[in-house]
Amino acid sequence: MKRVAASFVRMSLWKRVVLSTLLVLCAAIALAPSAGPSKRIPNGVRIAGVNVSGLDAGQAKQQIGARYATPVRFKFAREHWAVSPEMLGMNAEIGNAVSRAQDARSGDDIGVSVDVNRDAVKEYVASLDQRFGIPAENAVVVGLVDGHPKIADSQWGRTVRRQTMVRAIVRMLRTRIRPELPVVMETLKPSVEKSGFGPVVVINRGANSLQLFNGEQPVRSFRVATGRAQYPTPTGTFRIVDMQMNPWWRPPDSAWAKGLKPIPPGPGNPLGTRWMGLSAPGVGIHGTPDAASIGYSASHGCIRMYIPDATWLFDHVQLGTPVLIVN
Repeated sequence: MKRVAASFVRMSLWKRVVLSTLLVLCAAIALAPSAGPSKRIPNGVRIAGVNVSGLDAGQAKQQIGARYATPVRFKFAREHWAVSPEMLGMNAEIGNAVSRAQDARSGDDIGVSVDVNRDAVKEYVASLDQRFGIPAENAVVVGLVDGHPKIADSQWGRTVRRQTMVRAIVRMLRTRIRPELPVVMETLKPSVEKSGFGPVVVINRGANSLQLFNGEQPVRSFRVATGRAQYPTPTGTFRIVDMQMNPWWRPPDSAWAKGLKPIPPGPGNPLGTRWMGLSAPGVGIHGTPDAASIGYSASHGCIRMYIPDATWLFDHVQLGTPVLIVN
């Protein structure tokens, strides 16, 4: 009897397991969507010009996505390279286009909406300019040869046409057509060329002389006064950075000027009637009422000229004029 009872219990347990399994399967079948063929794109429908007839959504997304994922190819001189659309900030709404294609009619060509981050494109174009651009170089005084200025000639440069390139890249990203895109450059002309360099001032501190040159060609020479031993005129290459007619004299922050007061324009002004300040702090070329000091090392660092000479020089130089001071 015990064996019969145990066998009965095992059989009941087995039936309960089978019944539970059947119930779970039935529930799963009831909840599962009805199986059937996936929706196909009607015949004769295109997306961005690509025939997608009969494709399901996954196939169409794969085919159109591959077209828009094609890298943008660039070339410059002998260099060729490619950049992914994602790096250029492109986002194509492929899924939306495919959904519309599924409900389209034969003969429809569904467009793809493409968003392009113009800031990303501008940033990439700027990197092209850093890579291939060459800044223009102005003619510049590089020294003296036999007392005459030596001028290095200017060099033309080039730069990427940024707006042109940004427009071209954005236009290409909005389509699936990706021909090779040349980097468009424009030339940069230097603003200062050797042939029209203009005035150059050369001051010989030891000889107390000043010469004006037009480029490398001498124009006129003057006797001047330069700094005394305690306050020497600095040597080097400087520029005229300040030009004043009838200037005020204001005491500099120096021990020798302590307690002195500003002097307005007039006959007793230590600067005469013209001031040409240099990029050397506190140093300038100016006229002087102390005509007897001309030809000597007598100033506190400035370059003194006869008042008529300073007036003439003032009219023949300009802001930015190079000034070379040598021993």
